[in-house]
Amino acid sequence: MKVLLTGASGNIGGSTWEELCRQGHQVRCFIRPSRTNRRKAQRMAGKAEVAWGDLRNRDEVKAAVQDQEIIVHLAFVIPPLCLEQPEVAREINVEGTRNLIEAARSLEKPPKFLFASSLDVFGRTQDQEPPRKITDPVFATDAYTEHKLACESMLKSSGLEWSIFRFSDVPPLALRSPHPIMFEIPLNTRFEMVHPYDAALAIANGIRSEEIWGRIWLIGGGKSCQVYYRDYLNRMLDLMGIGSLPAEAFTTKPYCTDWLDTEDSQHLLAYQRYTFDDILAGLARIARFQRLLARPSRFFVRRWMLNMSPYWKQARAQK
Repeated sequence: MKVLLTGASGNIGGSTWEELCRQGHQVRCFIRPSRTNRRKAQRMAGKAEVAWGDLRNRDEVKAAVQDQEIIVHLAFVIPPLCLEQPEVAREINVEGTRNLIEAARSLEKPPKFLFASSLDVFGRTQDQEPPRKITDPVFATDAYTEHKLACESMLKSSGLEWSIFRFSDVPPLALRSPHPIMFEIPLNTRFEMVHPYDAALAIANGIRSEEIWGRIWLIGGGKSCQVYYRDYLNRMLDLMGIGSLPAEAFTTKPYCTDWLDTEDSQHLLAYQRYTFDDILAGLARIARFQRLLARPSRFFVRRWMLNMSPYWKQARAQK
């Protein structure tokens, strides 16, 4: 099939275009021009077509959708940048998605449309019995979830054949740079991951099935990837040679993440292969050199990270 993939240079997208090509699809990757993206696009040469453009440009979007049978829409501004620049994010996330839907609708034979959403739309659910199910209510709790729900609504009322995949956390195949947002998740929060390779497989297997259309699906790693945030964070920090941080540095306010009921999606899409331990083992190989560098400066790195936390500063001020 001819597949237009947005966000092909991103976290899920980088694995998705490769899996789509591996399964024999003709893939057109719609990518925003940048120095980083041009380097990433070099790997696509001879495998996938690259269409340079910006979701905010209607003409570029309209040209990209020509002759395509399926649109897989992954491009999205996510936290923390989405929360720091909500208006810019809205232009790309909501209006960009609108441009893509309108371009698809303008074709004589409109393509099917798969949209990547997030489990965050279920809101703060730590006071409820897990796992989250498709039938659970959804809420906008910040700019990111507002954008996701707006796009879901647009797509469902578009008249196109659609499917929505709500993903759990998809950790990148690289170590994340520390950011203050890490302290905005309580340590006892239920947390589920899915490996980028498994997320890509779910998408690729999904577009081969007639059963995904007109439905919302929950995509997560399954029980072997269901942990608590403290398990995930502390093991990540250990990989980096930093070690766990004190509990006083973290908020106690509920956060939008949880475990998912992925029984139906796994039954249809057969995508869950990697466990939480597998994900960390892969990151451990990547982090080997960084861990060696971190040892001599461990004290200063920990202090730098803790200074990002308003809760740590408050706790220290009260002592």
